[in-house]
Amino acid sequence: MSAPPLITVTRQYASGGSDVARLVAKALGWTLIDNEFVDQVARRAGLPAAEVAQLEERAPGLLERLARTLAVASPEMFITTAGAPPPVDADEATIVRMTERIIAEAAAEGRVVLVGRGAQAVLAQRPNALHAYVVAGKPWRRKLAVERLGVDAATVDKVVDETDKERDHYVKAHYGRDRQDVTVYDLVLNAERLGFEGAAALVVAEAKRRGWR
Repeated sequence: MSAPPLITVTRQYASGGSDVARLVAKALGWTLIDNEFVDQVARRAGLPAAEVAQLEERAPGLLERLARTLAVASPEMFITTAGAPPPVDADEATIVRMTERIIAEAAAEGRVVLVGRGAQAVLAQRPNALHAYVVAGKPWRRKLAVERLGVDAATVDKVVDETDKERDHYVKAHYGRDRQDVTVYDLVLNAERLGFEGAAALVVAEAKRRGWR
């Protein structure tokens, strides 16, 4: 039996990759698992099973099932106090294991759009995976960072550069892969030129060309 299809979206900081991923997931009717999901899972760590089950009842679906499974079944994967997000100095290896578990669980379900977190590296050898990389020019990204992400104009250059470097380092350190190597992606999309909708439409078109619905 072939693996269920999935899409990963890697992005330069402030390129609009998260917006593109959201549009792709909506168009295909798939589940979006974005950067905030790891934090959502972490906040459930340490909660009594009954409370997590109540969360599941209020918002059923893949995201809640993953959160419940990880928080209740794997409390050792979290360094946190009950109901609180993990501290900023949480052991990185623990965060990486937690992230990989989330990606693996989501990939097993399929029909998900995974944003960031090195998903393209974790799932590099997986069949039925479409890997997209969203990019844009530096001046355009600086403008978006200030106007949409609330970055201080005085420090925007530093924030843009350092965020990309941190993401590159994460993938290189944990998976030995070069995030900037465009040959590892099926699609490289310039959101500045295509627009978010245009970039998303190309991803959706490729998914449909592959027979994914």
